This record gives sequence, structure tokens and C-alpha cells, in this order.
Amino acid sequence: MTESLRPFHLALPVTDLVKAEAFYCGLLACEKGRTASRWIDLNFYGHQVTLHLVDSDDALAPTNPVDGDSVPARHFGIVLEMDDWRRLAARLEEMGSEFLLSPRIRFEGEIGEQATLFILDPSGNALEFKSFSNPAQLFAN
Repeated sequence: MTESLRPFHLALPVTDLVKAEAFYCGLLACEKGRTASRWIDLNFYGHQVTLHLVDSDDALAPTNPVDGDSVPARHFGIVLEMDDWRRLAARLEEMGSEFLLSPRIRFEGEIGEQATLFILDPSGNALEFKSFSNPAQLFAN
């Protein structure tokens, strides 16, 4: 893994900008950047996520089996330091967030052991927050 990763850009469809802003800026504490009537730029842990207002999101949401869970095939997220992951998991639990997949350790005792949790934003976009017991195993096989 390189020491100086470049920020990624990701655009997501949302069906309600007000609810999306409350979720990302309120619950997840993302900083809001530029805005227009149909989109909002966010600082998502140093990466640019743009929320685009759509009239409906008809995309199918298939899943794949991963370590006993049904993981949404369409999702995005961030790899956090373990202490940051634990703080976020605790914050989400304290706020009464509904988890798609509750906080857990996946691949326990194996290469790639990781803490993970999944939540949905108000438009049904799946977000995964994870952390590795050994960060050097991010791309291990």
C-alpha cells in the first residue's frame, strides 16, 4: 500500500438531498463543500463524494455471500484505523442507527481479519466501514 494515496471521487444517487445531507453531515460528520440545487459535494474522510439528486433509484441491489453474510454488491466505504472504527461503531449504536450488517469481526484469525459494519443512507446506498487488525493485510491474498 502506498503512503500517499490520492483522494477518490465517487458520485451517488440520492432521492432526497435534505435527508442525505442530514445523514452524511450530521450522523457521519462529513464536511459539506460546494452545492447546487441537485447535488452536494462532501469531504468523506478526505475523499470527494458527490450526492446527486435523482427522481428514483431503480437499480437492483444484489448481494454476494462473504464470510456468512449477504453483502450488498453495490456499496462503498472507508478503511479506518481500529480506534476510529470502534468510535464510529459506538456512535452509530448510540444514535440508534439501523445496521444492514451490525459491527463484527470478519475472517477472524485468518489473513485479512477485519472489523466491519454496513449501514444504508436515506436513499438506500450501502456504506461499509472497516478496519484491519493488521493494516498491511488490506490487499493480502
